[in-house]
Amino acid sequence: MIPAAFDYTRATSVEEALGILASDEGAKLIAGGQSLLPLMKLRLAQPARLVDIGRLPELRGVSKLDDGRLSVGALTTYAELMDSPAVHLAVIRDVVPAIADVQVRNRGTIGGAVAHADPAADLPAALLALDAELVIQSSSGTRSVKADGFFQGPFATGLAHDEILAAVILPAPRGDAGSAYASIQQRASGYPIAGVAAVVFVGAGGLVEGAGIGVTGVSDHPYRAHEVEDALVGTTGTADAVAAAAALVVGDREVSADIHAGREYRAAMAVVHARRAIEAALARAR
Repeated sequence: MIPAAFDYTRATSVEEALGILASDEGAKLIAGGQSLLPLMKLRLAQPARLVDIGRLPELRGVSKLDDGRLSVGALTTYAELMDSPAVHLAVIRDVVPAIADVQVRNRGTIGGAVAHADPAADLPAALLALDAELVIQSSSGTRSVKADGFFQGPFATGLAHDEILAAVILPAPRGDAGSAYASIQQRASGYPIAGVAAVVFVGAGGLVEGAGIGVTGVSDHPYRAHEVEDALVGTTGTADAVAAAAALVVGDREVSADIHAGREYRAAMAVVHARRAIEAALARAR
């Protein structure tokens, strides 16, 4: 397929890109293009103007903040993320190799994936479990929001049209923490039918003192399963406790159904992979 006609501007600065977004309702950002271009070829997306931010150095790279957290620039590719201090977070080591293929991981950007908000994208589950923060920039200033609540529906986020996702802030590594990602993938596309990221904090006596559970592929947008987190906290992470918590991963949410999996199967796989992710995270925390 051939995309519909569009205008093209290569932005030379973040400020220029923001100015175009503020003045042109038909403009859309492009960075790696691994999500947007296929949609344009199918004419499921028909932006009037593409604003290319892919060569802006200020939005690329991983840096350590004064408090030990990591700032991941929105234009950082998956491959670059795996070659950065972020690999100290085990869930990042798990989730990135599960994304698409080598070509996509070399070109696709972290910010592009998050802003695109595919309901079955792997990375949002990890960001939700890690309680990551998103740095959002507009012509009027910069704001920071939690990943939890940012994903609002299929391909819908809390990002306004005139805003750019500038960076993702990951937590500093902790000695009492363990994390993991487990998923069942649709073989042709590589997207998860159900994917669960787990982060657990284990204190003295082996008690779970905190947890983060991010889920993708199950509903119409990635979400944080607070019910599972609450059920884990205060337990010692026994097999029975983990199974009981994992059983809550879907809750009362509407489960998606498509040609790859029905609702019952997808819900069952969510429970299975929630248990696997939690067990792996607990093993890494001890």
